[in-house]
Amino acid sequence: MSSNIEIIRICEYCHNEFIAKTTVTRYCCHKCNSRAYKERVKSKKIKRSNEETFDTKTQVIKLIKTKEFLTVKDITILMNCSRQTIYKIIHSGKLKPIDLKIKKIIVKRSELDKLFRNE
Repeated sequence: MSSNIEIIRICEYCHNEFIAKTTVTRYCCHKCNSRAYKERVKSKKIKRSNEETFDTKTQVIKLIKTKEFLTVKDITILMNCSRQTIYKIIHSGKLKPIDLKIKKIIVKRSELDKLFRNE
């Protein structure tokens, strides 16, 4: 069933005027329709990827907050600072590490909390 009406519309993708034969036409041509569809799909993928990245970041932080003993890397994630800053705080004596005779520096969570309460 063909339509005899002609409606002047503006394409949602290229913003050019065109004559539509139906009231629901959104694009002036198939090319604009395809490009708009690809753009929508791409933006959905990007949005989903950003949400997944945010979820993984928050999961890591939640996991670190539950730990009793923290490594230097964990502290840098919690405090949002560099490793060198943490090492300077440890060597200045403000933060006391636990000596387990291994190369890794481990700090008790209560020591980190004390550091923030004192300052």
